[in-house]
Amino acid sequence: MTRTAVITGAGRGIGRACAARLLAEGWRVAALEKDAAMVEALSARHPGAPLLALETDVADEPAVVAAFARISEWSPGGLDLLVNNAAIASAPRIPVEELSLAEWRRQLDAGLTSVFLCTRAAIPGLRARGGSVVSMASTRAFQSEAHTEPYAAAKGGIVALTHALAVSLGPAIRVNAVAPGWIETGHLQEAEDEPYPEHSEADRMQHPAGRVGRPEDVAEAVLYLADAGFVTGQVLTVDGGMTRKMIYEEE
Repeated sequence: MTRTAVITGAGRGIGRACAARLLAEGWRVAALEKDAAMVEALSARHPGAPLLALETDVADEPAVVAAFARISEWSPGGLDLLVNNAAIASAPRIPVEELSLAEWRRQLDAGLTSVFLCTRAAIPGLRARGGSVVSMASTRAFQSEAHTEPYAAAKGGIVALTHALAVSLGPAIRVNAVAPGWIETGHLQEAEDEPYPEHSEADRMQHPAGRVGRPEDVAEAVLYLADAGFVTGQVLTVDGGMTRKMIYEEE
């Protein structure tokens, strides 16, 4: 039986890579993306593929309900996987004393409320197939740069929501998360793929793995968690070992 996945934020970066990998593995993919141009480009990139690309703001409750109603028609047998990937890719860094409530809510809605809305909408389809959820957290849930409070809060919320949902929805539905570190997605931010950027030796050697991460590394982790039947409520860090390396200021 062909498996069906829903991926949010599928037009750019990690979401785009996950969609491409799952399609290559023979999955059917429903791709939700807010940017209409990216929806069109995604469909053009995979002509003839079992792909349903929908323009959807996953932070908007009526939009999510409508999208999953369409997905239910397209895949009446249910769902095998939900990948909650949507977030604001390049959120502004604003000192907290200057951060407006509107901007706080905008980032939390895109990065965390969307996970709740899409997971809730996907539950009937996932239960029908014994499917699973993989949400995109971040190493920013565990460590931060300055002026990234909304992003860190959203990613930390995903970590907590993951174990809460795993307990609430198990054993019918497994729920896990991936915490990517530095993943180079700059070449996947426009409608057409750009050349993969070169990184300095210093950038590469910050990682015990010897390189900066690629979106395909995260897609590989998503595929693993989709099939890892005894893994639930977990966060899989995919960062080339960067968060395990001691950093000292140079003299």
